[in-house]
Amino acid sequence: MNDATALDHNADARKRMVDSQIRPNKVTDPRILAAMRHLPREKFLPPGAASLAYADEDVPLGNGRFLMEPMVLARLLQIAEPKEGERALVVACGTGYGAAVLSQCGPRVTAVENDQALLAIARDALGAEAPGVNLVAGPLDAGWSAGAPYDVILIEGAVKSIPDAIAKQLKVAGGRLVTVIAGPGRTNQAVLAEATSFGLRAQPVFDCGTPALPALLPAPEFVF
Repeated sequence: MNDATALDHNADARKRMVDSQIRPNKVTDPRILAAMRHLPREKFLPPGAASLAYADEDVPLGNGRFLMEPMVLARLLQIAEPKEGERALVVACGTGYGAAVLSQCGPRVTAVENDQALLAIARDALGAEAPGVNLVAGPLDAGWSAGAPYDVILIEGAVKSIPDAIAKQLKVAGGRLVTVIAGPGRTNQAVLAEATSFGLRAQPVFDCGTPALPALLPAPEFVF
């Protein structure tokens, strides 16, 4: 397949992803639809996984990490209702695709990641496709306090609970945090959490099978 043919194939795959995976699943925000039609998702994957770029599933990235399923990402961003000029934080940004989509919706995005291999891919992909994203390296459970408070926070993967440090970086009165809460079974719940003076108030929005983020899982307890 030559370069021109590959470009046509990927552009067609992006269109089909939006038309068959995203739009039928209640995603109507034109900014999200346009971003996902435009951004070359294959550039946000290791070369060996590029053929899975437009699959309707979470794509393995190595070390227990995944590129989030397109439909789940799109729905999370839609319920976050990002606005032009807002401050947004993406925790566990992986290779940067979610941060790139969010940035094309208008916010000023900071994306934090702790995996060096994923950071290397994100630097190249974001540099080419979403240079306005501020990519930083750091522990995931700490968020990125230097840019707080944030209007929008996306934790890009499933967590058992929202880390306190991240919750405290959300703007009180109007701040929105979206992520997936890992349940006891195989089905997890996407949630919208809003910051109040009494802490986060979270509500479930839809079920999904998003994999958990290893770095944000509770440490295993020792049994004697």
